[in-house]
This record gives sequence, C-alpha cells and structure tokens, in this order.
Amino acid sequence: MIKVENVWFSYDGVRYVLKDVIMKFSEGNYIAIMGENGSGKTTLLKHLNGLLKPNKGRVLVDGIETSKIPVSELARKVAIVFQNPEMMFFSERVYDEISFALRNFGLDEEIIEKTVKKVLNIFGLDEYATESPFNLSEGEKRRLAFACVLAWNPKYIVLDEPTAGQDVFQRELLRGLIKQLTSQGRTVIIASHDVEFVAETKPYIYLLSKGEVIGEGKAEDVLTDDKLIKKAGLIKPQIVEVFNYLGFNYREILDVNDALDFIIKKVSERNV
Repeated sequence: MIKVENVWFSYDGVRYVLKDVIMKFSEGNYIAIMGENGSGKTTLLKHLNGLLKPNKGRVLVDGIETSKIPVSELARKVAIVFQNPEMMFFSERVYDEISFALRNFGLDEEIIEKTVKKVLNIFGLDEYATESPFNLSEGEKRRLAFACVLAWNPKYIVLDEPTAGQDVFQRELLRGLIKQLTSQGRTVIIASHDVEFVAETKPYIYLLSKGEVIGEGKAEDVLTDDKLIKKAGLIKPQIVEVFNYLGFNYREILDVNDALDFIIKKVSERNV
C-alpha cells in the first residue's frame, strides 16, 4: 500500500502547500482526492512516486520511503498521468510513445508490439498509431497518456483530472477501466473536482482544502455533507441537489442510476 504520513511540503520554504497530510491507499482500492483548484491535489500526487519529497513527514510505497529510492524505480510501481498530458510526450509517433517505456524495461519486441496494439485498441487510438502525439485533440492526448502508463502494468495508477476534455463515451470507458483495474488488485487514485463522475463511480474520498485534509469517507457520506462540500469549494452532485429540493435526503442516491433504482423500488412497493 501507499502511506502518506504527516506530510508537509513547501515550494519556497515559506508557505506550506501541504500541511500534515495523512492518507492511505490500499491495494485494489479506488480513491478520489477532491478539492478546489489550489487545494494541493497535484502537489500531493507528485509525492506518490517521489517527484517531490516532503519537507516533513514521509511517503511509503510498499514499505519503502520515497525519499530513499530513485524516481525511475518508483515509476514502475506508481504511474502518474498528469493533467497536462503533453508533459509526458517526446516521441514522433503515437506507437513509439507507448513502446518507449516497454523497451526501457527490456521487454521482447514481439511482446511490445502485442501490448501496444492492445492498448491502442482499448483507447480507440488505432488509427493514430503513426501520427504525432502533439497533433491529437486534447481528449485523445489524455487517452494516449493513460495508454502509455497502462502498457507497463503498474501496481498503482494515479490520474490527475482524468475526465477533462472527455466526451460521454470516453468517460464511460474510463469508468469501466477503473472497475477492471481494481478488480485485478490494482489501486486507482484520481485527483478531481468532477463531482458528477465521482458520484457515478463512488470511490473512497479524501477532501483537501488549502493543503489540509478536511474530511474523508465513502462517496455517499462525503458528497451529501453540505458543510464538507462547501468547505472544500465544491458543489453537490445534481441528483443530490434535486432530491434534497424535493425533500428526500437519501445518502445512497448520488447519480441518475441510483435515482432510477429508487423510483422503480418505490413504484414496486406501491403496487404490492
């Protein structure tokens, strides 16, 4: 598992961006770190694979402190897809971008080819294999960045604002991939302020505000808590707002599917 133990971090040695942060990410779990822009989400993510080191406290990946192991070694376990995917690109072709890390890991060329073709297909990027990554749309760039890290099969997958620029189909693809990855025992961690996607996928949530953890818990508890949501600079999911307006305060109703199940259940009870 990944443990964040009493982490403090400052870029300038004066103002702390992270303040005494404590979190735990177990194998096979799906976790969302939520908060307004500037709350410290991205800074925290960069600590998970050693890109940033705490000023105080420590981060442990499978019992190993990140400050005592090279980032290159940690990256094989903890893969991060950044909010700006172009930060990850440097190859001339999409195919080469995905295969680069696999070659560095010393994999056989036949295995590399099969793996690249597989992830290209999963993310609907087959037709762009010979294109420059920089010529893709913003949504396609995000899918390529995800494909690059998924190709080397990391244990922990960290996604920074993964739904930005994605249409309904791609959001559903992401939802399915998260479910598949966690069922395989891998851990998926997202940083997001997309309350609708989080409500649909129902992860365990940590709320950040001004670098501090102000709350944590199951999605149905956190996303229906007026005080916590307001303090984190977020808004409640639309379905929650609608049901609250109608006088219903059911914590288990977070999205359209939950609402539909609730209505069907009530109609069935009335007809019995």
